[in-house]
Amino acid sequence: MPESTKEIMERVGLIPVLRAKSVAQGRAVVKAMIAGGVNIVEVTMTVPGAIDLLKDLKREYGNDLLLGSGTVTTAEQAQATIDAGAEFVVSPSLHLEVIRVTRSNSKISCPGALTPTEAITAWNAGADYVKIFPCSAVGGASYLKALLAPFPHLKLIPTGGVTLQTAASFIQAGARALGVGSDLVNLAAVDAGNGETITETARAYLKVLAEARKK
Repeated sequence: MPESTKEIMERVGLIPVLRAKSVAQGRAVVKAMIAGGVNIVEVTMTVPGAIDLLKDLKREYGNDLLLGSGTVTTAEQAQATIDAGAEFVVSPSLHLEVIRVTRSNSKISCPGALTPTEAITAWNAGADYVKIFPCSAVGGASYLKALLAPFPHLKLIPTGGVTLQTAASFIQAGARALGVGSDLVNLAAVDAGNGETITETARAYLKVLAEARKK
């Protein structure tokens, strides 16, 4: 039986946030990450031609790459990205209409929240995961742990300031997966023709996560 979207997200444990400046740059980053064993990517709506990039990646990799959309703040954006191939939809903030559209398409919903009230509101509205953003700005792993104390049933994905150095602490605090930005999605490396930097970082993240889960 094929793995579900949730199973893949939690097994890989990383959701690379792609804020590329072009479709070509985005494709190069994804290729380098896949070479490192990370076959998930969140294409943000801030990428010029984000919908085209989603379609391109879907066409090129099919089921070998788990596609998501990010920075989705309207129902229309959610539907457009799902039509383009997104299997999970991520927002930086809480938009009930985005959760509704995502769920009605049987896709995985990951709205953004920060406070306890926002997190539980998102969950009760039907979120599959709640993205805690910007997590590092309010205490990082210790904040995540504090949120899970009254709400142990929440499935949280911290984003914002996640690095190779902090990744293990987030997993040990109870994160289901980690949203990772520039620390892994290194646009400068791709522009310089050093895609292997991203490949090596991807491998390093997977190793850190594997070790953290043993503890």
